[in-house]
Amino acid sequence: MKTIHLLLIVLFISLVLQSCTKSEVSQPNVNLERAQTTLDSLYVHYGVPGSALLRETCPFDTAYSATYLASEPQSSAPNSYSYLWPYSGTFSAVNVLLEATCDKQYKTLLDNKVLKGLEEYYDCMRTPCGYASYVNSAPQSDRFYDDNVWLGIDFTDIYLQTKEKKYLQKAEEIWQFILSGTDDQLGGGIYWCEQKKGGKNTCSNAPGSVYALKLFEVTGDVNYLHSGKSLYEWTERNLKDTTDCLYYDNIKLDGRIGKAKYAYNSGQMMQAAALLCKLTGEKAYLAEAQRIAASCYNFFFDSFTTPEGESFRLLRKGDIWFTAVMLRGFIELYQQDRNPVYLDAFRKNLEYAWTHSRGTDGLFGTDWKGENGENKKWLLTQAAMVEMYARMAIIDRKLILSNK
Repeated sequence: MKTIHLLLIVLFISLVLQSCTKSEVSQPNVNLERAQTTLDSLYVHYGVPGSALLRETCPFDTAYSATYLASEPQSSAPNSYSYLWPYSGTFSAVNVLLEATCDKQYKTLLDNKVLKGLEEYYDCMRTPCGYASYVNSAPQSDRFYDDNVWLGIDFTDIYLQTKEKKYLQKAEEIWQFILSGTDDQLGGGIYWCEQKKGGKNTCSNAPGSVYALKLFEVTGDVNYLHSGKSLYEWTERNLKDTTDCLYYDNIKLDGRIGKAKYAYNSGQMMQAAALLCKLTGEKAYLAEAQRIAASCYNFFFDSFTTPEGESFRLLRKGDIWFTAVMLRGFIELYQQDRNPVYLDAFRKNLEYAWTHSRGTDGLFGTDWKGENGENKKWLLTQAAMVEMYARMAIIDRKLILSNK
């Protein structure tokens, strides 16, 4: 029996290595190479000598004002380093690169640089503990529930890869902070900012559902499943545009709806629906994910013809990280229905962006047509590009292996 057990272990290890080594296929994985190259450029242009922290813009601008913060004094303060949200994008990027390569250099980068820098935002002066929007060496800053949700998802994802308990412990600790941002106002839901509880946003609740469902997947604790379903249903009930299945941005406590539609909001509801189908077996969730996907494709992509006469659907100019998060939803859906249309569109977009939106410095702008040059480029845009190329590299690798 011991011999059989040993043989099974050896077989398992060989299968893992086979799925990760570069020698598994005869052709190079172009998207993987592009992800790695872009990450290298990110650290060259945004790195801070002697620190694990990063700058927010390139070129670096001490007068930069972050428009996404809740309070004016915070957004107008000098910023030597990136705010938490853009910094957290590197966590996602390195996570996905580790998954794509199984290369220990990315595990080392994650532990010794990304997570080391992340702890500079960690705040236990207020309870429960959570991550603040700016570094602890500066005056106390606001804490955003959505910022912490994204981190919780990343910690859960890296636990899925490594099974190292320290990551799961952090994910579950962050969940306690998220729970502190809920109450019975509007029938439930998570607020956006701890210091400014004027309404509840899709960007807290849709990924909050994804987060809870991922925690259920790794722990088996049904309380997480109940939370994931509850947050999904709350967001659908309060923020869904029933005419097209896309999602509005927020609802104020007086019931007023902020009707802007962003790619990541609908993308996270797509991912939550696909996860609910996978975890519960209820096909109604899959059908809803497919409806959201079709609407996202119609709304966030436009017909486009290149100067050379090639036509395809091009993503609208906008926040690139929002697009990267929407891709997560399309990939989760693809794992279940194997409809290649949407990922083929992303693949074409990423190919075009590489040749038209990428500058000589190796950094990307937000206009994938390449028609409008940008003097200043955002850290989060670069991290999002790394994530998308790496996610497509994983899909490409699996397709190649399935065809061998």
